[in-house]
Parts: sequence; structure tokens; C-alpha cells
Amino acid sequence: MKIITDEEIRALDIDPRKCVEWVREAFLIKGECQLPPKVSLHPQGTDFINTMPCILPPEYHTFGCKVVSRIKGQHPALNSEMMMFDTLTGKMTALVNTDWITAMRTGAVAALAINTLRKPDAEVYSFIGLGAMGHSTLDCFLATNKDREITVRLKKYKDHAEKTIEKYEGHENVCWQISETMEDLVSYADVVVSCITDADGLLVEDTSLLKPGVLVVPVHTRGFQNCDTVFDKVFADDEGHVRGFRYFSQFKKFGELSQVLKGEMPGREHDKERILSYNIGIGIHDLYFASKILENQRMI
Repeated sequence: MKIITDEEIRALDIDPRKCVEWVREAFLIKGECQLPPKVSLHPQGTDFINTMPCILPPEYHTFGCKVVSRIKGQHPALNSEMMMFDTLTGKMTALVNTDWITAMRTGAVAALAINTLRKPDAEVYSFIGLGAMGHSTLDCFLATNKDREITVRLKKYKDHAEKTIEKYEGHENVCWQISETMEDLVSYADVVVSCITDADGLLVEDTSLLKPGVLVVPVHTRGFQNCDTVFDKVFADDEGHVRGFRYFSQFKKFGELSQVLKGEMPGREHDKERILSYNIGIGIHDLYFASKILENQRMI
């Protein structure tokens, strides 16, 4: 059995574009996987401990179960490990720290959703939540949009926005802005991305501030529930994970991102559609990343 540490994975210096490629590949095989909804337990307050099992298609003979926790006040707030097994023998093959995998597969799915569902002429991209998940999303989004002139707005919070601009200052195709208020952040934005891990109530009370054609990507599903019943379309990583949402039955149109990628249903059909894309976070991506890392032994 191999034990793969976070340090070993980070040392591989995997390109963010490769991460976006891997999540796309995982979405395309999703229908052949066994992927029950995650089990979420709440030890106190808004803290959670999630258990995320998945079996890849038969030719991979791989089962994985990730345990991820978010405990308020801890640094980092999110921690995760995955156990991997050979389904032909039932034996454990690896214990993998998935902190980097969790962040990068989350950012890659968000970037893939943006690139798939935005308007063709989208220019203004607004981000709130500039921690590890926010930066991994920017890593993947900016890496896959080097050929576009874009404006990125960041929500002011302490000195996070300024430090983020400093980190990504080498991207010459990006015009950076800092917004003091949520109203300024979302007004006239083509894409709104939220990477906050906790939210008390709604982030944008007035949905009319979200203009026709906007794409909203709540990476951790919080803060935009008032959009559920008024937006034209809602997409998610997996139907089973959102079927329990309070307003699921009131979605005007719903589909999985994998169905769009496979051409089984349309994504954006015109520039006036307001679309919500919930990035739930599903175990297939963690397991697919881990299997890709493990399949080439010389990488470790």
C-alpha cells in the first residue's frame, strides 16, 4: 500500500490546464461510475464532515472513499484524506492526502463550468472568497483563458484582494478591479463566482442586480438560493447531490454539466439566459485525480 502525502503531490507541479482536462474526462465517464450522494454530518454549527465514496468504471477496478472536513477556526479550514481499494481483491492500495486534489479539482470544475456556460463575449468576471478555493479557481480559469482580454473583479476583504492581484500580476490579459460592496461586485458582471465556504443568508438580496446573460457559480452552494426559482437554467455536478435542495422542484430547467459536455442536452442557448451552476464537489473527481497520479509510479 502506498501512502501519498500532500507534499509529494504538490512537488509534481501539475499544470492547472491538466486539472481542467482531468475533470472533463471524469465527467465524460460519470455515467459508468457508481457515485452515491455524499453523506454529510454536522458535529457543531455549520461545521461538516463529509464521506464521499465512488467506484470508477470496471476497467479501472478502483474504489475510493474520501473524508473531508470543514471545522471553523482551523487552518486550513478544509482537510481531507482518501482511501483507495482494488475492487478485484478488496485490498487497500493507497492512502492519499487530498488537500491539494480537493482544491484543484474544485477550481478546475468551476473553470470548466465557466468556460462551458458563459456567454461567448463574457468580459467581466467577479469573484468573492479568495482563500485556497478561490485561488485554485483563478489558477484554472486564468490558465485556460490566456487568449481572452478579461476584467476580474475581486470583493474587498481585509488585504486578500490586493494580495491576490499581486500573486497573479503576470497575467497581462487581465484588468483587475476591487469592489467594496456586493452590489458593485455583481452589477454588470457576466460571470459571478463565489468561493466562500460559509455564508449567513443571501449574498445578493436583489436578483435584478444579476443582469440578463449572467452565469453564477456558487462553488460551495451557499448564498444564492434566491436565484434557484428565477434563473432560466440550473446545472450541477450531479442530480443526486442537489435533489434535496429546498427549491429543486421549482428549478425552471435542470441538467448535469456532464450532459452538456457529452452533447446530450444544450447548455447556454442564448445570451439573455441567466444560468446557475452549482459545483457540489463529487468523489469521482478526487478519485480520478488520485488514480492519474498513482498510475505513473515514477511521478511519486
